[in-house]
Formats: sequence, structure tokens, C-alpha cells
Amino acid sequence: MNLKGKRALITGSASGIGHGIAKRFVADGAKVAIADLSLVAAERTAKELTEMGPGEALALEMNVTDEAAVNAGVAEMVKVWGGIDVLVSNAGIQIVHKLEDFPFNEWKKLLSIHLDGAFLTSKAVLPHMYEAGSGSIIFMGSVHSKEASPLKSAYVTAKHGLLGLARVISKEGAEHGVRANVICPGFVKTPLVEKQIPEQAKALGISEKEVVEKIMLGDTVDTEFTTIEDVANVAWLFAAFPTNALTGQSLVVSHGWYMN
Repeated sequence: MNLKGKRALITGSASGIGHGIAKRFVADGAKVAIADLSLVAAERTAKELTEMGPGEALALEMNVTDEAAVNAGVAEMVKVWGGIDVLVSNAGIQIVHKLEDFPFNEWKKLLSIHLDGAFLTSKAVLPHMYEAGSGSIIFMGSVHSKEASPLKSAYVTAKHGLLGLARVISKEGAEHGVRANVICPGFVKTPLVEKQIPEQAKALGISEKEVVEKIMLGDTVDTEFTTIEDVANVAWLFAAFPTNALTGQSLVVSHGWYMN
């Protein structure tokens, strides 16, 4: 299995987990569209990865909650490379509040980025995949697609929702050779997670050290953070897998925090 010559769209890929996945794909010879809110950051990442090779990268400015922007980005990618083989819907944010204090506008913002973003990008790429008779759609879920934690009502709801969307795409896409799967990482030490540490310490009335050791890593088998490379390798597996034998599935990457 390999991704040589495959064309992949990865949202939120100018940094963090998305960047790691893009780097893994380009290293295997893929053509990767770096879709991000910041065109400057996307261009910087695309240049870096193209110079690394052997694949190449293209920068796209994309707000995944804006249907016109998503459609325009997909159209640009198809114009340049002639099609799309892989979608990794990775763009996401985290907002933490107790449920009774959760501002409705922040609830809607989080769900829109995670769920509307996954829906709109899938809707935009599926016709191209159906025409080609193959494709792989990958959603960035979380251990919170399976579990719940205090303060994360919106995030847990969104990540659970991605499981349902992937399963529907798997059913509808099967006759066209399109599969859909969900990656469910544990805590990966990205800026998104590092931001949560003081926020949760304040909300829960505990130290930042306790947040890391008890809340984030307390249920792992080795008190280790999941790495970006761990997640990127699972994304590569879902993208490169050649048949519908692996579809409608979710794979937890969490150092044993959650075990199916």
C-alpha cells in the first residue's frame, strides 16, 4: 500500500495534527492540498512540504463552515490536479465550560467547525470520488467520540456525531468505491491541548500538573501523550487501504486510555 500520486485534501493542515498528516502523505509521494483559514500559513506549509518531497503540496485558503469557500477550494484543487482521492477533515477547535455556563454562540461555533466542516467538505468531494469510482474520507474524531469528560459537552457531542456521519457515507459510498473512517486520538500535545491545561485547572480548581497527570493521562497505560506521528500513521493506513473491507470504522489511538 502507498499514496504515490494520490491527491489529498487536508483541512486545518498548516499546523498541528493536520500538518503531521500532510507531511506523512507527502513523504509517501502524495499530492496534498493544505487547506487552512490562514492562506499565509498554508503557503508556508505547502512550500516546506514540496521542498521535502517526493510528493508536493498546494495551499488553499478555506473556512470549512462556509459552503462557498469549501466548494471553491475543492474546485481549485480539482482544476490543478484533476481530481481528489482522499479527504481528511481535521479542522477543529476546543472550548470548555460547564454545561450550565456554556454560551450558546460558542456551542454553535464549535459544532459548526467540526460537524458542518465535515459535512460540507464531504459533500464537495464526493461527486469527484464517485466519478472516479474510489475515494477515502477520514474524519478526525477523538477518544471523546467514545467517552465523555466534564466541561466538554460541545466537543463530545461533535465528536460523537462524526461517527454517525462516517457510517452514513460508508453506506452511501460503497457502490462507488468510497469508504469513510474516523481516527480517535487521545490527548496529543498540540497548542490546542496545551491551551486546555490552564483552562481546566481553573475550571476544576486543581493544579495544571494534576490536569495532565490525572485528567489527561491518568487512564493511559503508560502516562504518555499520543504523538502527531501516531495519528499520521493511522491516517495513512485509512487513506492507503485499498478496499471497502475497512470502512465505517473508528480506530482509537490513545495509549490505552479507551479500549474497545
